[in-house]
Amino acid sequence: MKIAIINGPNLNLLGTREVNIYGTESFTAFLEILKGKYPGHEISYFQSNIEGELINELQRTGFDHDGIIFNPGGYTHTSVAIGDAMAAIKTPVIEVHISNIFARESFRQLSYVSGKAKGVISGLGLKGYELALQCLLETV
Repeated sequence: MKIAIINGPNLNLLGTREVNIYGTESFTAFLEILKGKYPGHEISYFQSNIEGELINELQRTGFDHDGIIFNPGGYTHTSVAIGDAMAAIKTPVIEVHISNIFARESFRQLSYVSGKAKGVISGLGLKGYELALQCLLETV
C-alpha cells in the first residue's frame, strides 16, 4: 500500500518542542522505526508550516495514495480551506493528534477538519500514527 503521512505546523520541532506534551522523540527517528515495522508498504512523509503547502500535498496525494495520515496541527482549529481540501479528495484520511486536544485549551476542541476525516486519533502520542496506519492497512 501507498500511505502518505502529512504533518502541519511546528511538528518539525518534535523532540524539542514542549516535551512535556509532545515527548522527546523526533518525528524522523519515529518514522524510521515505523517504516522498519512495515517494510512492504510505501510510506511517504511531508511536513510544512505553511497552510497552502499542506493543501497542495493533500491534493497531490489525495488521488493516487491508498491512505493519508494527517496531523494538521494548529490548522485543525483555524483552516476551513484544509477541511475543504480533505473533502475534495478521494483518498481516506485519518486525522492524528499527538496530544489529547479535548483535554487542552477550549479553542483546540473546535475542528474544521475532523468531519472530513475517516477517523480521528487524539492523545496517544506518536503511537497514534501507527494505529492510524494499522487501520488503513486493515480497511482500505
